[in-house]
Amino acid sequence: MKSQASAAQLRRTLGRADLRAVPESRRALRELLAHWGTPERSAVAELLTSELVTNALVHTGDGAVLTATVGPRGLRVEVRDFVARDPRPRRPDAHEGTNGRGLALVESLADEWGVRKHDVGKSVWFELEADAA
Repeated sequence: MKSQASAAQLRRTLGRADLRAVPESRRALRELLAHWGTPERSAVAELLTSELVTNALVHTGDGAVLTATVGPRGLRVEVRDFVARDPRPRRPDAHEGTNGRGLALVESLADEWGVRKHDVGKSVWFELEADAA
């Protein structure tokens, strides 16, 4: 009989424009990652997750679904929304402050990231490898 490594998963439905979901998502992810990687790596995962959740809720005006899976290869986080518009990383100038940097952070800190189209909407995802954790 083959032994299979089990994957731990978090799945949350996020209410329309409910920004309380951001800290709640971070807390739930922190619990999922309690025994994964270093505290620094988990902090990066929390930061990137909060950026994706915030983007989905603020820029679509709709609800979203957060899924995070820890498996043998590492962590994969997806935030699915129900709007077809593609996200684009922006490089804000100094006059914009900290707004608009979410995807730029994901792009620079994740090992992999991307966008997957659905019949309705899309998922924006990132991965952090287990070896680096």
